[in-house]
Amino acid sequence: MFWHIPLHLHRFHRQSGMPGTNISSRCKMAALQNPPFTMPDTWKPSVTVAAIIERDGLFLLVEEETSDGIRLNQPAGHLDPHESLQQAVVRETLEEAAYDFTPTALVGMYMSRYVSSRTGLDVTYLRFAFAGELGQEHDLVLDEGILRTLWMSREELAACPERHRSPLVMQCIDDYLDGQRAPLSLLYTHHTVNPPVAKES
Repeated sequence: MFWHIPLHLHRFHRQSGMPGTNISSRCKMAALQNPPFTMPDTWKPSVTVAAIIERDGLFLLVEEETSDGIRLNQPAGHLDPHESLQQAVVRETLEEAAYDFTPTALVGMYMSRYVSSRTGLDVTYLRFAFAGELGQEHDLVLDEGILRTLWMSREELAACPERHRSPLVMQCIDDYLDGQRAPLSLLYTHHTVNPPVAKES
Protein backbone atom coordinates (compact mmCIF):
# COMPACT_ATOMS: atom_id res chain seq x y z
CA MET A 1 0.00 0.00 0.00
CA PHE A 2 1.29 3.48 -0.88
CA TRP A 3 1.35 5.93 2.01
CA HIS A 4 1.03 9.59 1.08
CA ILE A 5 3.10 11.57 3.59
CA PRO A 6 2.72 15.36 3.35
CA LEU A 7 5.99 17.30 3.32
CA HIS A 8 5.21 19.11 6.57
CA LEU A 9 4.84 15.75 8.35
CA HIS A 10 8.26 14.64 7.14
CA ARG A 11 9.74 17.81 8.67
CA PHE A 12 7.82 17.29 11.90
CA HIS A 13 9.04 13.71 12.31
CA ARG A 14 12.66 14.67 11.70
CA GLN A 15 12.42 17.31 14.42
CA SER A 16 10.29 15.27 16.84
CA GLY A 17 11.87 13.03 19.47
CA MET A 18 8.69 11.50 20.76
CA PRO A 19 9.73 8.45 22.77
CA GLY A 20 8.08 5.08 22.40
CA THR A 21 6.60 5.78 18.97
CA ASN A 22 8.23 4.55 15.82
CA ILE A 23 8.51 7.27 13.16
CA SER A 24 7.27 4.87 10.49
CA SER A 25 4.19 4.10 12.58
CA ARG A 26 3.52 7.79 13.13
CA CYS A 27 3.80 8.36 9.37
CA LYS A 28 1.28 5.62 8.66
CA MET A 29 -1.10 7.02 11.25
CA ALA A 30 -0.79 10.48 9.70
CA ALA A 31 -1.40 9.03 6.24
CA LEU A 32 -4.60 7.38 7.41
CA GLN A 33 -5.78 10.73 8.68
CA ASN A 34 -4.75 12.38 5.36
CA PRO A 35 -5.89 9.96 2.61
CA PRO A 36 -4.16 10.16 -0.80
CA PHE A 37 -5.49 12.69 -3.26
CA THR A 38 -7.68 11.20 -6.01
CA MET A 39 -8.46 12.88 -9.31
CA PRO A 40 -12.12 13.84 -9.80
CA ASP A 41 -14.08 12.42 -12.72
CA THR A 42 -13.23 14.33 -15.90
CA TRP A 43 -15.99 15.47 -18.23
CA LYS A 44 -15.74 13.95 -21.71
CA PRO A 45 -17.82 14.34 -24.89
CA SER A 46 -19.32 11.31 -26.59
CA VAL A 47 -17.37 10.62 -29.81
CA THR A 48 -19.47 9.59 -32.81
CA VAL A 49 -18.98 9.08 -36.55
CA ALA A 50 -21.37 9.59 -39.47
CA ALA A 51 -21.38 8.67 -43.17
CA ILE A 52 -22.55 11.35 -45.63
CA ILE A 53 -23.58 9.28 -48.65
CA GLU A 54 -25.06 10.82 -51.81
CA ARG A 55 -26.43 9.02 -54.87
CA ASP A 56 -28.11 10.84 -57.75
CA GLY A 57 -28.84 13.88 -55.58
CA LEU A 58 -30.33 11.83 -52.73
CA PHE A 59 -28.81 11.12 -49.33
CA LEU A 60 -28.81 7.81 -47.48
CA LEU A 61 -30.55 8.15 -44.12
CA VAL A 62 -31.84 5.83 -41.42
CA GLU A 63 -35.09 6.07 -39.52
CA GLU A 64 -34.49 5.12 -35.91
CA GLU A 65 -36.25 4.86 -32.58
CA THR A 66 -34.98 7.26 -29.91
CA SER A 67 -36.08 8.34 -26.44
CA ASP A 68 -37.78 11.32 -28.11
CA GLY A 69 -39.56 9.31 -30.80
CA ILE A 70 -38.73 8.24 -34.36
CA ARG A 71 -35.97 10.38 -35.88
CA LEU A 72 -33.90 10.68 -39.06
CA ASN A 73 -30.13 10.43 -39.03
CA GLN A 74 -27.21 9.54 -41.23
CA PRO A 75 -25.73 6.07 -40.68
CA ALA A 76 -23.89 6.99 -37.51
CA GLY A 77 -22.84 5.75 -34.10
CA HIS A 78 -20.30 5.69 -31.33
CA LEU A 79 -16.61 5.07 -31.62
CA ASP A 80 -15.83 1.67 -30.09
CA PRO A 81 -12.67 0.66 -28.22
CA HIS A 82 -9.70 -0.44 -30.33
CA GLU A 83 -10.85 1.07 -33.62
CA SER A 84 -9.94 4.12 -35.66
CA LEU A 85 -12.51 6.73 -36.68
CA GLN A 86 -12.43 5.38 -40.25
CA GLN A 87 -13.01 1.83 -39.06
CA ALA A 88 -15.90 3.04 -36.91
CA VAL A 89 -17.76 4.73 -39.78
CA VAL A 90 -17.31 1.64 -42.00
CA ARG A 91 -18.73 -0.57 -39.23
CA GLU A 92 -21.63 1.74 -38.41
CA THR A 93 -22.69 2.06 -42.05
CA LEU A 94 -22.78 -1.70 -42.40
CA GLU A 95 -24.63 -2.22 -39.10
CA GLU A 96 -27.23 0.52 -39.58
CA ALA A 97 -27.72 0.60 -43.35
CA ALA A 98 -26.34 -2.78 -44.54
CA TYR A 99 -24.02 -1.12 -47.04
CA ASP A 100 -20.28 -1.32 -47.51
CA PHE A 101 -18.70 2.13 -47.24
CA THR A 102 -15.22 3.37 -48.03
CA PRO A 103 -14.44 6.77 -46.46
CA THR A 104 -12.47 9.05 -48.78
CA ALA A 105 -12.55 12.42 -47.00
CA LEU A 106 -13.46 14.11 -43.75
CA VAL A 107 -16.39 16.50 -44.21
CA GLY A 108 -16.07 18.06 -40.78
CA MET A 109 -15.82 17.77 -37.02
CA TYR A 110 -18.87 18.95 -35.09
CA MET A 111 -19.99 19.48 -31.52
CA SER A 112 -23.58 19.62 -30.29
CA ARG A 113 -25.36 19.21 -26.99
CA TYR A 114 -28.40 17.01 -26.61
CA VAL A 115 -30.81 17.20 -23.68
CA SER A 116 -33.69 14.74 -23.81
CA SER A 117 -37.04 16.42 -23.23
CA ARG A 118 -38.36 13.14 -21.83
CA THR A 119 -35.54 11.73 -19.70
CA GLY A 120 -33.37 14.79 -19.06
CA LEU A 121 -30.30 12.98 -20.40
CA ASP A 122 -27.59 15.58 -21.11
CA VAL A 123 -24.86 14.61 -23.58
CA THR A 124 -22.37 16.60 -25.65
CA TYR A 125 -21.46 14.88 -28.90
CA LEU A 126 -18.26 15.23 -30.90
CA ARG A 127 -19.08 14.01 -34.41
CA PHE A 128 -16.67 13.15 -37.23
CA ALA A 129 -18.52 13.11 -40.57
CA PHE A 130 -17.08 11.32 -43.59
CA ALA A 131 -17.75 11.38 -47.31
CA GLY A 132 -16.96 8.26 -49.28
CA GLU A 133 -17.89 5.62 -51.78
CA LEU A 134 -20.97 3.45 -51.36
CA GLY A 135 -20.37 -0.23 -51.92
CA GLN A 136 -22.44 -3.38 -52.02
CA GLU A 137 -25.75 -3.67 -50.21
CA HIS A 138 -26.09 -6.76 -48.00
CA ASP A 139 -29.08 -8.76 -46.82
CA LEU A 140 -28.57 -8.08 -43.11
CA VAL A 141 -30.74 -7.40 -40.10
CA LEU A 142 -30.29 -3.72 -39.28
CA ASP A 143 -28.93 -2.59 -35.92
CA GLU A 144 -31.28 -2.51 -32.93
CA GLY A 145 -33.50 0.56 -33.06
CA ILE A 146 -33.10 1.11 -36.80
CA LEU A 147 -36.49 0.83 -38.51
CA ARG A 148 -35.46 1.28 -42.14
CA THR A 149 -33.17 3.06 -44.57
CA LEU A 150 -34.38 5.68 -47.02
CA TRP A 151 -33.06 8.11 -49.61
CA MET A 152 -34.04 11.79 -49.34
CA SER A 153 -33.13 14.99 -51.15
CA ARG A 154 -31.71 17.95 -49.32
CA GLU A 155 -35.02 19.78 -49.83
CA GLU A 156 -37.09 16.90 -48.42
CA LEU A 157 -34.86 16.68 -45.37
CA ALA A 158 -34.90 20.44 -44.80
CA ALA A 159 -38.71 20.38 -44.83
CA CYS A 160 -38.91 18.21 -41.68
CA PRO A 161 -36.39 19.53 -39.11
CA GLU A 162 -38.54 18.24 -36.26
CA ARG A 163 -37.70 14.69 -37.40
CA HIS A 164 -33.92 15.19 -37.35
CA ARG A 165 -31.95 13.30 -34.69
CA SER A 166 -29.83 16.43 -34.17
CA PRO A 167 -29.07 19.76 -35.88
CA LEU A 168 -25.88 18.15 -37.20
CA VAL A 169 -27.86 16.03 -39.69
CA MET A 170 -28.58 19.10 -41.83
CA GLN A 171 -25.29 20.84 -41.10
CA CYS A 172 -23.24 17.89 -42.37
CA ILE A 173 -25.21 17.69 -45.62
CA ASP A 174 -24.89 21.42 -46.25
CA ASP A 175 -21.14 21.29 -45.63
CA TYR A 176 -20.89 18.31 -47.97
CA LEU A 177 -22.82 20.15 -50.71
CA ASP A 178 -20.58 23.19 -50.22
CA GLY A 179 -17.63 20.96 -51.12
CA GLN A 180 -16.08 20.93 -47.67
CA ARG A 181 -13.49 18.14 -47.58
CA ALA A 182 -10.33 17.41 -45.61
CA PRO A 183 -7.89 14.56 -46.32
CA LEU A 184 -8.08 11.46 -44.16
CA SER A 185 -4.38 11.95 -43.42
CA LEU A 186 -5.54 14.64 -41.00
CA LEU A 187 -6.65 11.81 -38.70
CA TYR A 188 -3.84 9.83 -37.10
CA THR A 189 -4.42 6.66 -35.11
CA HIS A 190 -1.50 5.38 -33.06
CA HIS A 191 -0.86 1.64 -33.23
CA THR A 192 -1.64 1.27 -29.51
CA VAL A 193 -5.33 1.81 -30.35
CA ASN A 194 -5.34 -1.38 -32.44
CA PRO A 195 -3.21 -3.82 -30.44
CA PRO A 196 -2.31 -7.00 -32.34
CA VAL A 197 -4.51 -9.97 -31.54
CA ALA A 198 -2.59 -12.79 -29.91
CA LYS A 199 -2.48 -15.90 -32.06
CA GLU A 200 -3.86 -19.09 -30.57
CA SER A 201 -1.17 -21.72 -30.03
